[in-house]
Amino acid sequence: MNRKSQGLLSLVLLALIALPVAAQDTPIPAPPAINATAWILMEAHSGFVLGEKNPSQHIEPASITKMMTAFAVFNELANGDISLTDMVQVSEKAWRTPGSRMFIEVNSQVSVEELLQGMIVQSGNDASVALAEFVAGSEETFAEMMNQYAVQLGMVDSSFRNSTGLPAKDHYTSPRDIAILARALIERFPVYYRWYSQKEYTYNGITQRNRNALLWQDTTVDGIKTGHTESAGYCLVSSANRGPMRLISVVMGTPSSRARSDASQAMLNYGFRFYETHELYAAGQSVNDIRVWKGTRERAGLGVKQGLFITIPRGRYDDLRAEIDLPPQILAPLSTEQAIGEIRVSLDERLIAQQPLYPLANIPLGGFFDRAIDEIKLWFD
Repeated sequence: MNRKSQGLLSLVLLALIALPVAAQDTPIPAPPAINATAWILMEAHSGFVLGEKNPSQHIEPASITKMMTAFAVFNELANGDISLTDMVQVSEKAWRTPGSRMFIEVNSQVSVEELLQGMIVQSGNDASVALAEFVAGSEETFAEMMNQYAVQLGMVDSSFRNSTGLPAKDHYTSPRDIAILARALIERFPVYYRWYSQKEYTYNGITQRNRNALLWQDTTVDGIKTGHTESAGYCLVSSANRGPMRLISVVMGTPSSRARSDASQAMLNYGFRFYETHELYAAGQSVNDIRVWKGTRERAGLGVKQGLFITIPRGRYDDLRAEIDLPPQILAPLSTEQAIGEIRVSLDERLIAQQPLYPLANIPLGGFFDRAIDEIKLWFD
């Protein structure tokens, strides 16, 4: 957090008063009109939605499905259940899967890492099925895993029936759900997320380019996935990072590959031009200092477990108001897992962020003498 942020928030939190109003606010126009069935623009750190159209509409995701396939495989890697060097035997089903391919051969042995790059960069349906079968035994069982992960992430408008995104009954998602998924992929798996910025991949002597055209025209774009079928239209999930701000754009149901790229670029440019993101407090940073009664220590720092980010219209930082809500008396013992009050941040009387506060250190119950003294002080207090 920069020096300006530290000074401003200290004034707010200690005095619990509104900050000085900026001299002139920057007008915020409506998001650009784009030719898409549905879309959403979200800031990745704060989760703030900058604009949307039909964000919960059920839409065929086409190859955007492979984002959830990757999420499930990444979780298996993170849990240690599989490794990148594991060799996968390619089944006839995987080899015969229609659509985009990385051109793996039936009964050949291909590493998990190669299959992931073939799926992410080349959008290989054959790679997706091979990974699904390796992780879960069958693609049908893997689809059940995908749906379980969707529930865990809060993706309430999604239903997956395969690992590829090929058209299937009851196979759908929504722009909001895909933005939630993209945010999780970026936050939880930065080591693997780097593959989404890879412009080409060569396997079996065949080099294929990443279909995300924004990787060539905007150096701040580092992912994430395209999709297309006749019924779904042209879809693109893109993410760009500029300074402290990362945007996720989900555009679904456009008429052409050029249209999806132009629409996504317009959304990203709009978000970066008219909004800004600040990390008000980092995880584990002290937000406030409190008096603790009947403990081994009299004072404790309070902080947030996750970084507290806010996204606001550009130029409105000085209009923020923050306040802390705490119990009138705080008694030991205290645990770092025990929420004590919360911090709330508002703009124009509208709540834009809130998080519970936790002690930054455990404070055990004090000895008999310390407790007795504090009991007397509390009586008079």
